[in-house]
Amino acid sequence: MRITLLGTGDAFGSGGRFSTCLHVALADGSAMLVDCAATSLLPLRQAGFDRNAISTLLFTHFHGDHFGGLPFFLLDAQFVAGRKAPLTIAGPKGVEARTRLLIDATYPGYADVPNRGFDITYREVTPEAPATLAGVDIAAFPMIHDERAGPCQGYRLTHGGKVFGFSGDTSWTDSLVPLADGADALVVECNSYDRAIPSHLDYLTLSRRLPELKARRIVITHMGPQMLAHDEPLAVERAVDGMVIAL
Repeated sequence: MRITLLGTGDAFGSGGRFSTCLHVALADGSAMLVDCAATSLLPLRQAGFDRNAISTLLFTHFHGDHFGGLPFFLLDAQFVAGRKAPLTIAGPKGVEARTRLLIDATYPGYADVPNRGFDITYREVTPEAPATLAGVDIAAFPMIHDERAGPCQGYRLTHGGKVFGFSGDTSWTDSLVPLADGADALVVECNSYDRAIPSHLDYLTLSRRLPELKARRIVITHMGPQMLAHDEPLAVERAVDGMVIAL
């Protein structure tokens, strides 16, 4: 797996960063996105990725800085990229209903437009129902963030004996422990340095719990202004837009 962190910022573009979007590519050319923020088409194009090779959009939860780019991806697929291949939209329970609500709010009627040129399949991926999508085995873990935009989930992606974990947005939860266990890399949100923010992690909390996270490599993302202002060495890596994790 080759994971490109296209967007590593918070909801407000702090530090000039794009919001959350991860491009996951396999050696055979298949690919998926994990989250697709409203800002995601721009870094996708800048990176030169073939958008038609992306067979799956997998969402951690339904906040706009993770989910809001979906209507734009679909319109781009039809009118710019000329997509013909089927597309799977996957995520927590209720992903189809949430997708239809979002599309109706942004481009009314487009969810049911005929002759789009490609078929859409919806797939719920839950802790009780793992899935294999785009050639990747996916297990979901419950996170603690905002149930109004959920269920909120992290994912453990496995392919070719390699394991990648992604928390999505969350405060500390013991579910991070099995999500990280034995992973080759874990990307975990860390919104602030020492200020407790409801439904988000801060670095001091994360650093205290690091011994419990048995991933070989840990990278923090979704950093807000306070976290970005701390440029001293940390016990983990900091993500930047465009960062590549090759497993």
